[in-house]
Amino acid sequence: MLRWLRGFVLPAAACQDAAPPTRFETLFQKLDRNGDGVVDIGELQEGLKGLGVALGQDGEEKILTTGDINKDGKLDFEEFMQYLKDHEKKMKLAFKSLDKNNDGVIEASEIVQSLQTLGLTISEQQAELILQSIDTDGTMTIDWNEWRDYFLFNPVTDIEEIIRFWKHSTGIDIGDSLTIPDEFTEEEKKSGQWWRQLLAGGIAGAVSRTSTAPLDRLKVMMQVHGSKSGKMNIYDGFRQMVKEGGIRSLWRGNGTNVLKIAPETAVKFWSYEQYKKLLTVEGQKIGIFDRFISGSLAGATAQTIIYPMEVIKTRLAVGKTGQYYGIFDCAKKILKHEGVGAFYKGYIPNLLGIVPYAGIDLAVYELLKSYWLDNYAKDSVNPGVIVLLGCGIVSSTCGQLASYPLALVKTRMQAQAMLEGTKQMNMVGLFRRIISKEGIPGLYRGITPNFMKVLPAVGISYVVYENMKQTLRVTQK
Repeated sequence: MLRWLRGFVLPAAACQDAAPPTRFETLFQKLDRNGDGVVDIGELQEGLKGLGVALGQDGEEKILTTGDINKDGKLDFEEFMQYLKDHEKKMKLAFKSLDKNNDGVIEASEIVQSLQTLGLTISEQQAELILQSIDTDGTMTIDWNEWRDYFLFNPVTDIEEIIRFWKHSTGIDIGDSLTIPDEFTEEEKKSGQWWRQLLAGGIAGAVSRTSTAPLDRLKVMMQVHGSKSGKMNIYDGFRQMVKEGGIRSLWRGNGTNVLKIAPETAVKFWSYEQYKKLLTVEGQKIGIFDRFISGSLAGATAQTIIYPMEVIKTRLAVGKTGQYYGIFDCAKKILKHEGVGAFYKGYIPNLLGIVPYAGIDLAVYELLKSYWLDNYAKDSVNPGVIVLLGCGIVSSTCGQLASYPLALVKTRMQAQAMLEGTKQMNMVGLFRRIISKEGIPGLYRGITPNFMKVLPAVGISYVVYENMKQTLRVTQK
């Protein structure tokens, strides 16, 4: 990243504390474009770009907020020098944690071993990519000077942050919230970054779900009513909904879908942390399998608590104009005519669907990411947002394919009471009936509009999420 620093700003033979102040001044002057003795965010961005360092807005803002002791929105020379000293101490600790044999250099095998302790399994080839991105002398090892120069302006603070791009979650919501919850560092929890990140994701999810709500309602309509004639296609479904209730009816049930984002996210995040503590020894890093189990249990816990809202959403989506006057009216009528148990119809197939969805989603995601790193990564082991989103779309699609029959049966059970002349059946009875009358394709009725919403949902979520991160001043993940 900053190979020119060697022998110019931070000489290879010198440690940070012994570096002559004039060398810090030389670097500071390069960043202080207007020569007023302070560096603001604009100068920092422009100066780092001129030095060939591309951190992105989040990274540059984190440097400024961390180093800005007097909180005037700028860095003077003393603050700049103190930031570099403090940052190097953190990088020294990270270097030592990777240098397992204490020989002063980091090798590929040590990277593999260190990441395994953090619950991440990579190949020797992938570890060599990490070395290549930092190694300046071609020895395929990293000494302290190479490590320090590379991370001089990178605002990460420890080894966990250095490898955060290996994490599963991208914060993107496509309306099928059964995936493994995100994880946050202790620093993010203390600084409040975690709730800003969750809020940004929640707002992005709300906008995305609202934008794709017509496709979501069409999916539900095809799941419930498509079996009657077997001829309901996408065009007929939309025409039927508009004819019955007008354009506004395309968004029927979306209010409930948006309202459940906040409680579902909060419960999933809280319970995920609790399950991780139960499954791991104190101080031990969570592994992939434990992470999957914790995530699945967290998803089940969140689904249990917000499930009545799922039932209300389905009833509103399937209901006719004037049948319900809103969320509370729907809930009141269900309670009055069917009792409390109606709010958990379809709960068992919904719960059973979490494990195959989350398991396949996580496994396919890790497989695709590893394949990309093994075959296409050249100068960096960071796949980048586009690759991660692509892996996420494919893995989520595979997860949906595996769990969709259970999701369909869940929706049918939720809506059975609304269909005149329909016998109330349990999960096994519905499976038998669907297969006998509609065949295996009947278990996937409505999956086309479900897949149609994935790309626009991901695109909208990503754009809104990134904008909300800037608005809420969320630092880099």
